Order: sequence, then C-alpha cells, then structure tokens
Amino acid sequence: MSDPNTPAPKGKAPPKPFTIEEGHRKVRSFVLRQGRFTEAQQRAFDQLWPRFGLDYAGVPRDFDAAFGRQARRVLEIGFGNGEALRFAAQNDHERDLIGIEVHAPGVGRLLNALAEDGSDHVRVYHHDAVEVLHNEIVDGSLDEIRIYFPDPWHKKRHNKRRLVQPEFARLLVAKLAEGGRLHLATDWQDYAEQMWDVLDATPGLSNRAGPRGSVDRPQWRPQTHFETRGQKLGHGVWDLLYDRVP
Repeated sequence: MSDPNTPAPKGKAPPKPFTIEEGHRKVRSFVLRQGRFTEAQQRAFDQLWPRFGLDYAGVPRDFDAAFGRQARRVLEIGFGNGEALRFAAQNDHERDLIGIEVHAPGVGRLLNALAEDGSDHVRVYHHDAVEVLHNEIVDGSLDEIRIYFPDPWHKKRHNKRRLVQPEFARLLVAKLAEGGRLHLATDWQDYAEQMWDVLDATPGLSNRAGPRGSVDRPQWRPQTHFETRGQKLGHGVWDLLYDRVP
C-alpha cells in the first residue's frame, strides 16, 4: 500500500488523505481543494522535504532527534499556505514548531518559505492531523496547539464535519503539557459558538477570557488573508485562548 504522505510524482495529483474516524462513521473534516500544483511547489517536495518534512510512520515520534535539540514545541493544525507558521518561525526561535496540512500546494509554498528564511526549527507533516496526534505525538508533550480559521462547514447539514468536536477536544487536552495553551481563531460566529460549547465543557481546559469569552488578536498571530477576506465580508474575528489545567 502506498504512503499517502509521499509527494506525488511530477504530473500527478497529490494522494488523498485518510478519513477521520468519528464514532463508527468516518467523517472527513476537510476536502482536497488542491488548486494548481506549481513546478516550484513540486521542486519544494523533491528538494526540501528531506530537510523540513516528517513522513507519517504511525508510531511515537522522537522530536528531539527530528529537530536535533530539546525544546518546547508548538503545533499548528491546518496551516493553509503557511503564513502564520512562517511568521511564528521568524519570531520564535526558542521553541520548535510543527505544522500539519493536507493540501499539497500550501505545504510546497511553506517549504520554499522556510528554506528562504533558514527556519530549521520547523518540521511539517503532509497528513491527517487526527492520525498524527493519535499516533505520533505523545501525551503531555506540546507547549501550545494552534488552529487558525479551520473550515467552518457553514451549512448546518455539514456541521458534523467541523474539526472542533468533543472527541477531538479531549485529544488536544491529552497532548498539551500542564500549563500549555490552546489558541483558536475563526471568522464565523456560528463556529465560535460551537467552539465555546465544546471547549468550555471540556475537562482540563480553562477559557482565559472566561466562559464564552474571546480576546483581541494576540501579537504572535499575524492577520492572515483569511481574516482580511472575512473582515471585507463583514465577519467578526474571534480568538479563543484556553489554558491546560489539572
């Protein structure tokens, strides 16, 4: 069986990701809107993946070996085109940064940016985040988890596909170290409401702004093109900060 994390050969579409298990049904929290996979992005996979990429193996990862040092670690789930992760890498050299994204063009774009910046404290997965969390990241090992502007699946019949669900929230809590931080951002009020419903009720999480509270955009999160687009459409933006508590 071929590895779905392996970059696609030239001229072929990148492989489809695994589905995400929810109870006894498999529900995708994403669809592959790959767009145009450019030659530059393909070269990034060919030349830069050995430097920045992490091939999914399905067993606990030795991140000390992967990064060549011991450091606190930040995980960004669904980094899109890598804008926020690149910004973090440029401004946070003390911690190791891990990104997960299923859309190949965004991964290729970030690989090129990391090489341009010399950001060797970043590693990237091209795989399903739920599987990576379950199988490669040990419990209590992350200093922070970031989820910025996840797909809102705004039609009510598709709400079950949203990433932030009770089971997933419990998984995030398990991976955070005590005192660690969970940071989410969305420009869909309905999704912010669901995040509050789920996360405020999840044991081990404390909303820094109080129940159903949000904060101003923190300095460590840049204003992304998703956010700018949403504001042009008249959407608000909600940043939710949760601390991992006993």
